[in-house]
Amino acid sequence: MISHYTSGIVNIGDLPVGGNYPIRVQSMTNTDTNDIEATISQTIRLVNASCEMVRITAQGITEANNLAVIKNGLRLKGIKVPLIADIHFNPRAAEIAAGIVEKVRINPGNYTNKRDSHTIFTEKAYEEDLERIADRLHPLLSICKQNGTAIRIGTNHGSLSARIMDRYGDTPEGMVESALEFGRICLLDGFQNVVFSMKSSNVRVMVQSTRLLASKMQAEGMNFPIHLGVTEAGDGEDGIIKSAAGIGALLEEGIGDTIRVSLTGAPEIEIPVALAITERYNTSRKLKASSKADLKIPEPEFFIKRESIAVSGIGGKYPVGVITENEGNKCLVDENLSVTGNLPDHNLHLITVAEGNAEEIRNQLTSKRLGSTKPVILKNIYKTNKLLRFQVDSAIDFGSLLIDGMGDAIWPVAPCIPSETVNHTAFAILQATRARITRTEFISCPSCGRTLFDIEKTVQNVKTATQHLKGLKIAVMGCIVNGPGEMADADYGYVGAGPGKVSLYKGKDVAFKSIPQDEAIPRLIDLIKQSGDWKESIETDPE
Repeated sequence: MISHYTSGIVNIGDLPVGGNYPIRVQSMTNTDTNDIEATISQTIRLVNASCEMVRITAQGITEANNLAVIKNGLRLKGIKVPLIADIHFNPRAAEIAAGIVEKVRINPGNYTNKRDSHTIFTEKAYEEDLERIADRLHPLLSICKQNGTAIRIGTNHGSLSARIMDRYGDTPEGMVESALEFGRICLLDGFQNVVFSMKSSNVRVMVQSTRLLASKMQAEGMNFPIHLGVTEAGDGEDGIIKSAAGIGALLEEGIGDTIRVSLTGAPEIEIPVALAITERYNTSRKLKASSKADLKIPEPEFFIKRESIAVSGIGGKYPVGVITENEGNKCLVDENLSVTGNLPDHNLHLITVAEGNAEEIRNQLTSKRLGSTKPVILKNIYKTNKLLRFQVDSAIDFGSLLIDGMGDAIWPVAPCIPSETVNHTAFAILQATRARITRTEFISCPSCGRTLFDIEKTVQNVKTATQHLKGLKIAVMGCIVNGPGEMADADYGYVGAGPGKVSLYKGKDVAFKSIPQDEAIPRLIDLIKQSGDWKESIETDPE
């Protein structure tokens, strides 16, 4: 166990982030940054929905300069929300934006020399590359110091530099070191207005890399605030549960100072979900601060499933189950939400998961790794009649334990929510935490000013065509910036390549480049078939 991570305070404009301040909620516009009025209007809608920071893409010089016009337009309307420039590939755009907005987000993986021919880095080549990064970063840091601008160093799983990949691979360790290298450069330059983030569409990777980040920062005497988010979480229920499970697991451990829930669709829909998450913590944040010395968070380790024996279809090598009550009996539910056999009352551990006691349960179950091997059922009762509240709370309560391999079955009880909805949510939690895969996993970006097609409609069309392919991970990404990198471990990818053009990926390799969009889904199906991953749906199976 490592001690509780205590963050310092960074001011984003007039908004303090970190320390004992409330967990801040932010989002990102999906308008074209060159469309000034649309971007201003959407920013105002976000602020009216209680968004506290708004990120805007600035992929080039023109867009970076437009941030001044957007900011001025907002200020004339009395909107003083801090603005964040989202930068990819272009250091000059970051430097322009740093003189305008309150915060600039850079990705270390996109701030290195893409033309570097190295595939294997000697110690000398590694250090020389770091020196080049420091030289490229220095002008940005100077501008930020002059203007009081903060920087978010945001590492994304799947977009690490060749140098990091050579030494660490595409791992949580690589993600953390990528960020810390930039953090060390900032500190050597006398710049401390830094926020870190570790983003992945894989909830386990996101949680483990962020835990490791907190641990490594402690070891090096750093205390930068941490931004939390599950990138490309998807749409609807899947995106809500994925975000709540990952973000909530870390907030349960006292890690996290600002969050963004990344959902495909209008950014305003993200805010109620984010508020439902932070609501659990902001009221008690200051109270918990007084006892931080007593709080502990798990060592950052790779997923290890708690060993157990098999009892009536639970534990052992059986997948994590879902339990419901039927005529007074505990019963398993299958993937089709049908009730199967009754469970015995003996040879099973039944543990109630109350809000805030995840650490206690984790310690209890960890000790059982060395003792009892009875299967563990995690149960909790939810009295709310609000679906969002139930989804968020159950995803956090169960997800924060499932991520660490704790629990052989979950038993959410919600008398005011339809039982079929409760069971469906339970399987969604298992899917989100990768404790049990029962569906196709869709990874989709929330869209931004770089997106050149209707991503909401496209996601639904891709889902309709492929949602029966249980176990496959299919990504739908708005642009090449978010494509090969941020879709990380997807099996197949549908990535915007330009107006009316789409590139299709198998893993991280381009299979079809810049094909017409109206051909993309049939070609995606052909690609899946050629790769041997296609199965006919039940509805179309001639058998």
